[in-house]
Amino acid sequence: MNLTQKETLKKEALSKVPEVTVVFWIIKILATTLGETAGDAVSMSMNLGYLISTGIFAALFVLTVVAQITSPKFNPALYWLTIIASTTVGTTLADFADRSLGIGYTGGSAILLGLLLSSLYLWYRTLGTISVDSVRSPKSEIFYWVTIMFSQTLGTALGDWTADTQKLGYSGGMIVFGSLLAAIAIAYYQTHLSRTLLFWAAFILTRPLGAVVGDFLDKPLSKGGLNLNRFTASFVLLALIVILIKAFHQRAAKKGH
Repeated sequence: MNLTQKETLKKEALSKVPEVTVVFWIIKILATTLGETAGDAVSMSMNLGYLISTGIFAALFVLTVVAQITSPKFNPALYWLTIIASTTVGTTLADFADRSLGIGYTGGSAILLGLLLSSLYLWYRTLGTISVDSVRSPKSEIFYWVTIMFSQTLGTALGDWTADTQKLGYSGGMIVFGSLLAAIAIAYYQTHLSRTLLFWAAFILTRPLGAVVGDFLDKPLSKGGLNLNRFTASFVLLALIVILIKAFHQRAAKKGH
């Protein structure tokens, strides 16, 4: 084996995604909530509209994904910045499709679910696994981030579908998605179901939970929200994320765990 091959194997052996812990899930929920409030702040409060806002956040997402893939090692701040970028573009993109294009929450959720499942299927067919522990090469990272972007966009549409179309409201949506996540946690500790399946189910469901929590924070009182300032709520959420990143050391995912 020559030097170039050794360097390639070494690079592919490095994971640049975090180990899945309780802190991981707490930050993920905060990040998805921030995506909702920040996305609404730019598209609604700043009156830029869904299309322009999507373009801004999409550019940020692409830049952070490139930085993430080219980074030589796991960087917690960069990873979570990329997650935040994915969830903000997911918010405005879903709102653009559901509202501006008139697809509606039901149609938007169905289309995005199809795209998400297609991404997971192509990932599995190409690399033989969709486990987060396998994200150790540029190709797997691309699949990982495309899948995440679809899941974040689906989560926004699904949260709106639950709260508005099904008329459960934001508190009802929080109960629904919180209960589903609790059921997944129980399944993780009490059953032998695929850890990969449970991870992606939880990862996907944290987004609609964040969507309804974000809407609950910044929507008018007349619609069941707290009517908090979107910029203030976004700043507080971002501050909490930064504190958790600084307070808890996050390690890169270990192979086979």
